[in-house]
Amino acid sequence: MKIPPVVLLCGTIFLIAYIALTEGALGQEKVRLAHSALESSNGVWYVAQDRGFYKKHGLDAELLFIPSTTTSVSSLVAGDVHLANASGGGVASAAVAGADIVLVACYLNSLPYELVVQESIKSAEDLKGKAIGISRIGSASDVAARALIRGLGMEPEKQVLIMQVGGSTERAAAFRTGKIAGFPSPPGIIHLTQGMPFRILISTADFPKPFDFPYICAATTRSYLSRHRDTVKRVIMAHIEAMHFFKTRKDETKKIVSKYSRQTNETYLEAAYTASAKLYDRVPLVTRPGVEVQIKEAVSRKPGMQLRFEDLVDESLVRELEKSGFIDKVYRQ
Repeated sequence: MKIPPVVLLCGTIFLIAYIALTEGALGQEKVRLAHSALESSNGVWYVAQDRGFYKKHGLDAELLFIPSTTTSVSSLVAGDVHLANASGGGVASAAVAGADIVLVACYLNSLPYELVVQESIKSAEDLKGKAIGISRIGSASDVAARALIRGLGMEPEKQVLIMQVGGSTERAAAFRTGKIAGFPSPPGIIHLTQGMPFRILISTADFPKPFDFPYICAATTRSYLSRHRDTVKRVIMAHIEAMHFFKTRKDETKKIVSKYSRQTNETYLEAAYTASAKLYDRVPLVTRPGVEVQIKEAVSRKPGMQLRFEDLVDESLVRELEKSGFIDKVYRQ
């Protein structure tokens, strides 16, 4: 029986479409990623997912939310994820403990935190003996709390207690109920306390010098980097595109932040967006001064331990992307 030409044509079109879709699917390399907070500073991770930048660079990315750097680092070491958001403090602490982990890019090299306290606390003296809430020991909020307390001329733990509470929204909730006297907060989070009286006692912006800190970074294990160098490079490329989108598409970005953070408070979204958009680095190199401070802090807890900047950081992929003109091309769009 002769097959009608129209049937042959339709069959050919279907076959071509099927092959194209199959090749596209096969061409997407699976990679498990993790970000550690739902606030705007972590937006580089979920904007890349939401806007399809991972897919654009040939990645079938599974993006997980793993609260706090310390937990993310543990997941990396265990092999549960391939790349994760991590701060320099968490990576330095893990390296001191023997973890084979490395920072490959850093998108935000400053710690934009303020110390939010109950309205009744008017001075550093009023904080003595009270508790400041953080997510976890070793996290960015822990580093921020200790830096802010020292900025007030006081000693963390000795004069002001540090209590593990959870993420930013959990800290705001503990603050409302009076469980903690204050908490280190990224810009904008205080607006989620729903009218609770407060004051900002000190901010890292008040410090005499900028507070260099590798805050929002991509970390992986050296073994994964050596075996999947091109995959790691493509993740960084997706993040560079996500940062550009973040900085240049305000309204769309705020909608994405709202979606992932599940917050609709416009005052919060505006403050959070403005702070992150301003601080995201165009070329995501890791700040040496920030890492060296964290190394010093980490090795102080293990006398005799030797750790260098090069032990924690591999910037070769970012430098390759800068030299190739990829970053300039993205920002010319």
